[in-house]
Amino acid sequence: MYGQAKKGDYGVKLVRVSPWIGESCADWSRSARVKKRNRLLALFAVVMLALTACTSIICIGLLPGREETTVVPEREVLSGGLENEPAGAAEPEIVVMTEPEPKIPVIVIDPGHGGNDDGCSREDVLEKTVNLEIASRLAGKLRDMGYEAVLTREDDETWLSLEERVGIAEDSRADIFVSIHQNACEEREASARGIETWYSGDREDARRLAQLVHRGALEETQARDRELCESEDLFVIRETSMPACLIETSFLSNSEERKLICDPEYQDKLAAGMAEGIDCYFNPKTMYLTFDDGPSAENTSAVLDILKEHNIKATFFVIGENVRRHPEVARRIVEEGHTIGIHCNRHVYDEIYESVEAYLADFQEAYDAVYEVTGAEVKLFRFPGGSINAYNKEVYEDIIAEMTERGFVYFDWNGSLEDAVSKSTPEQLVRNAVESTLGRKKVVMLAHDIVSNTVSCLEQLIDSFPEYKMEPLTEEVKPIQF
Repeated sequence: MYGQAKKGDYGVKLVRVSPWIGESCADWSRSARVKKRNRLLALFAVVMLALTACTSIICIGLLPGREETTVVPEREVLSGGLENEPAGAAEPEIVVMTEPEPKIPVIVIDPGHGGNDDGCSREDVLEKTVNLEIASRLAGKLRDMGYEAVLTREDDETWLSLEERVGIAEDSRADIFVSIHQNACEEREASARGIETWYSGDREDARRLAQLVHRGALEETQARDRELCESEDLFVIRETSMPACLIETSFLSNSEERKLICDPEYQDKLAAGMAEGIDCYFNPKTMYLTFDDGPSAENTSAVLDILKEHNIKATFFVIGENVRRHPEVARRIVEEGHTIGIHCNRHVYDEIYESVEAYLADFQEAYDAVYEVTGAEVKLFRFPGGSINAYNKEVYEDIIAEMTERGFVYFDWNGSLEDAVSKSTPEQLVRNAVESTLGRKKVVMLAHDIVSNTVSCLEQLIDSFPEYKMEPLTEEVKPIQF
């Protein structure tokens, strides 16, 4: 070791010490002989290793050419993806990676009653028979759609306990369970009529299934809507682990409905509507709930509470000044997994759209507010009044070009509550939203979280779109733009 270290006034020298110091001549002689022997052994080992390596190379050279192993997905083999191999190339050994088939949803359909249990009956119409006819038609339509449909019974002679019906659903690993029944009043003949559908518990998926099956049946048959009902008393939908519903498709105590429900054409319509509802359950459309002009302390907080209760993520296009006024609400938007975007800093159209520079300056202020309060680096924005409006017609193209160049994405909308209009009732706002969707597969819904009536109708609004899954906007979503 070499070097020098000092401590206080003392110098401490580090010197290299010879390993030979202190050895006697005899010791040195014995050590030399041992070292010589070790050198000879090491040389012998090197020679043996070299011989072994040479032998291996010669053997490998004499072996037949090895085939190259190629791993390819199964779809490439089936589509002839290896046909372009160069001529004369050694044929590779192909190991096919089998891709798992997508899971086919299993629907268990339960025709109520059966065997000695006729269910309700009027004249010669037995509930068990009507239930089975509708269930069989439903199963056929679902199979045609590509689903796996399982009937708990396939004839009128079979009787199953309630526990056995649930057991079939569990053993089948069903994704959903639908039980089909008929209704009746105590009177022999009564005027009560229509379709009602039951679900159990507070599970959103069970209620959504019931909504879709119910709506599909009503739309196809134009029957009277007796609405959804929630109950903990119906064993088969209470005890199943998967989402379940029970539909009462008619009143056998109503002579007109009794005639209808026995008509094969009507049964077919009923089954078609139910099948369509089930298909919507597994293949929902997509809605992006968006809220402009917030945050506000009271209304935005209430909106967030409702969204959290329903496990829905939305998008909030915020105003910079409101972010600074209510930083805790803005932070909550981000912390709870919603998307936050820029609307503007000050909602004054004449100032914002005075020029491209004016728009960019306003946007920068809003961007800074969001970043400073929440830490979010915003990429999405929405123009006040939409991307094309009466205030920006001279500058909107230049603004869009500049914002796009800077990497920002703007979203307009194709559905609206029209809640910016004064004196609209919560019921009207929901009607506006439903009417504006026009059955589209992808809807960007415009709402305003500073409007109290929007908060009042939000639960009903969510409940009105069971055919949609509600997602937040992201950069990956293809934008709706005017």
